[in-house]
Amino acid sequence: MFDIGFSELMVIALVALIVIGPERLPRVARTLGHLAGRLQRYVADVKADINREVELDELRKMRDSMQQAATSMESSFNAEVSKTESELNAAAEGKPEPQAANETAATAQDQAPIQAQAPAAIEGQPKT
Repeated sequence: MFDIGFSELMVIALVALIVIGPERLPRVARTLGHLAGRLQRYVADVKADINREVELDELRKMRDSMQQAATSMESSFNAEVSKTESELNAAAEGKPEPQAANETAATAQDQAPIQAQAPAAIEGQPKT
């Protein structure tokens, strides 16, 4: 923080001894020590508050991104559910979907010869 060497500290101590005097110097040094301790604690508290605010900001950003992801998942889920519901309603009403209509037509063509043969086979059987 301050670039003060040992020789500079000795000069400051000597000047303080001369200016303040030997009787009051210990009390002044003690007071300066308490003030320096308070200053260090205050700086540490400010640093801790800043770090806490940074962490809270990061958590808020993370919360917002998670909410956006949840909202997008919910909207895609709701879209799929409504699509499936409309398909099921159309099937229940007897309106086949375009893809299902093609499959139904192919199945009907396959079953037509079987249905035509079934009555003939039943008629040809002896009655019991």
